[in-house]
Amino acid sequence: MSADTQQAPPEPPGLPDEELATLDAHWRAANYLSVGQIYLMANPLLNEPLRPEHVKPRLLGHWGTSPGLNLVHTHLNRVIKARGLDALCIWGPGHGGPAVLANSWLEGSYTETYPDVTRDADGMARLFRQFSFPGGVPSHVAPETPGSIHEGGELGYSLSHAYGAAFDHPGLVVACVIGDGEAETGPLAASWHSDKFLDPVHDGAVLPILHLNGYKIANPTVLARLPEEELDDLLRGYGHDPVHVTGDDPAAVHRAMAHAMDTCLDRIAAIQRAAREDGAGERPRWPMIVLRTPKGWTGPAEVDGLPVENTWRAHQVPLPAVRTDPEHLRQLEQWLRSYRPEELFDDTGAPRPAVLAACPEGPRRLGATPFANGGLLLRELPLPPLDTYAVAVDKPGASTHEPTRVLGGLLADVMAATADRRDFRLVGPDETASNRLEAVYTASGKAWQEDILPVDENLDRHGRVMEILSEHTCQGWLEGYLLTGRHGLFSCYEAFVHIVDSMVNQHVKWLRVTRRLPWRAPIASLNYLLTSHVWRQDHNGFSHQDPGFVDHILNKSPEAVRVYLPPDANTLLSVADHALRSRDYVNVIVAGKQPCFDWLTMEQARVHCARGAGIWEWAGTEDGTREPDVVLACAGDVPTQEVLAAAQLIRRHLPDLAVRVVNVVDIARLLPGEEHPHGMSEFEYNGLFTADRPVIFAYHGYPWLIHRLAYRRSGHPHLHVRGYKEIGTTTTPFDMVLGNDLDRYRLVMDVIDRVPGLAVRAAAVRQRMEDTRLRHHDWIREHGVDLPEVADWSWEG
Repeated sequence: MSADTQQAPPEPPGLPDEELATLDAHWRAANYLSVGQIYLMANPLLNEPLRPEHVKPRLLGHWGTSPGLNLVHTHLNRVIKARGLDALCIWGPGHGGPAVLANSWLEGSYTETYPDVTRDADGMARLFRQFSFPGGVPSHVAPETPGSIHEGGELGYSLSHAYGAAFDHPGLVVACVIGDGEAETGPLAASWHSDKFLDPVHDGAVLPILHLNGYKIANPTVLARLPEEELDDLLRGYGHDPVHVTGDDPAAVHRAMAHAMDTCLDRIAAIQRAAREDGAGERPRWPMIVLRTPKGWTGPAEVDGLPVENTWRAHQVPLPAVRTDPEHLRQLEQWLRSYRPEELFDDTGAPRPAVLAACPEGPRRLGATPFANGGLLLRELPLPPLDTYAVAVDKPGASTHEPTRVLGGLLADVMAATADRRDFRLVGPDETASNRLEAVYTASGKAWQEDILPVDENLDRHGRVMEILSEHTCQGWLEGYLLTGRHGLFSCYEAFVHIVDSMVNQHVKWLRVTRRLPWRAPIASLNYLLTSHVWRQDHNGFSHQDPGFVDHILNKSPEAVRVYLPPDANTLLSVADHALRSRDYVNVIVAGKQPCFDWLTMEQARVHCARGAGIWEWAGTEDGTREPDVVLACAGDVPTQEVLAAAQLIRRHLPDLAVRVVNVVDIARLLPGEEHPHGMSEFEYNGLFTADRPVIFAYHGYPWLIHRLAYRRSGHPHLHVRGYKEIGTTTTPFDMVLGNDLDRYRLVMDVIDRVPGLAVRAAAVRQRMEDTRLRHHDWIREHGVDLPEVADWSWEG
């Protein structure tokens, strides 16, 4: 222990010496197990002197945060048991994996999950050996960790996950340990505002524990260096009432931590009682704990003449050369024996009763709580019949609707059907009404705990529509909500969903791993509705035009990701119904909010969406007696309209040409079946697109994605894709497609250029198409609107 110790505050009263001893025994046992996981592969109880061969050849892991996490876990055990709490803990310093694994092993939940890791010397050896070892478990808190819903690979999301877990779980206390390195991230900074959305009547409570151990990998942390008064001002500004625990003397810190936990939980209970029984309506100031303990606490004070404990050198492996340096080996053995393992484990290696005295039992153990295995709590979403919301389609293209507005009616009824059970939420960054989903306000307002003014609309202290202008926070809320057994939808402008690219990476990785863990029950899928999309952001301009999230998603694990581009209102209803019923996926739905032609009846939409890609016979001109001369393919609402307009032009100007129109809803259908569960066989793909005829593909996003998906197809040399080429500005809707060569006239020109024999025979038609494109350029600059034949176009098929 460092000689330069901090002065601990006066010991708070209330913790009997006997209870202090049991808490300290548990904490020491967890610390011992944490160190053992980083270093040992044999001799787990130190029954013989430590030798180099007992030590792992590669030393991986993070010691610095582990003793603080062990302290938190120990004291959460105490209050859970004493108060009969249902609790969950989010471990923000995810690389403190050794601590969370150690505590799960001590309480027995790890052995229940993995029976071969028994609570004895053999099991302890397995626990040690598997950590950061080939074929073992990761160094951070991961899906394999019992009691975890938070992947520890990327920092910044712990607090938003905690609030998502607490929403609509009124009996749950969610502790959230926030590392001081993590506290420097933008997503974490925004998520402090989540307390303005926490309903003390219908939601649980979040207890943030800001763990300030002073350092990151190689630098001090910002919040740890702030004067306490300035830090308190910051945290009070966020709406919290901080309680401090500071020191490095274990007994004093145990007493202070017990007092802080009791103080915070008493305040939480009082806040909830005032809201639930007395009708208090003002936004409460929720308590939190600021825990200051040394980085690498109880580890080596000095190594090779350099200070380690309470410095950045304690972050990972304090003694890096144990196998080759006898002094490091001696220090490691001294370090391990300083916890007095003979007092903590019996001769068989099992934890002694005093170590387990404070541990709760059954599902109240943090490693066994069903709230960390949300699929166990999940109920089917009450989805109404789609025919209730379907738009009537007497013939294709005879009417228009705003697809997302139609979907809004369905979502409103889902919100109403879950009013009592409260297990469905809609989240988005201030865009619910903008995205035409405002029908949901008939069933639930927007969650809001701040003041409500007469001019405000649809704000509700008990609302389940969540809006905050932070995509990170929306994503974190919804992930926490889904991972604890509920359902939801994230509505976002297409261009700005990129803000959560790395967050969805982590969630997809989580899903991929949990699919291989039989004890993890499937959870509701993470569903994105991306609207206000690239082709109808002509008014907002270039900054709002980016369809690349689909590319990002399709790079991820095929078993976990799905992408849908419904071309009209009824197909959107069908796709949304499927996504909301699904489990363990990330579903991305791209759909427009502007008026769009209705192409398919509800029954046709169901069949088409189930197929994922299909021929629209009514749109083409092939008669079934021969192969088509050309295939016009489309994916997305605007590309579909342009393809049908092109097909109509060909019908008029080149009536002898056999044209097949193919619409793709499920973009992964283009992949080979062996690469994606939704992919087509080569036989099926060639039957749809042909093996050797030109395919002109109008795609919603970046055109090279289609080439990447279909590059192995035998017909790929004949595939020509039009899509968004990063050409955008503030202009008219049709000018957007024309500028990117996705317009109907360019598509007709592509057909003429690629069907053998047409270049000469249809030269006049091609010239007419080019002239129309040039006329459009001049027209919009004079009139400010699209050409009448474009603006007033309708399907004549």
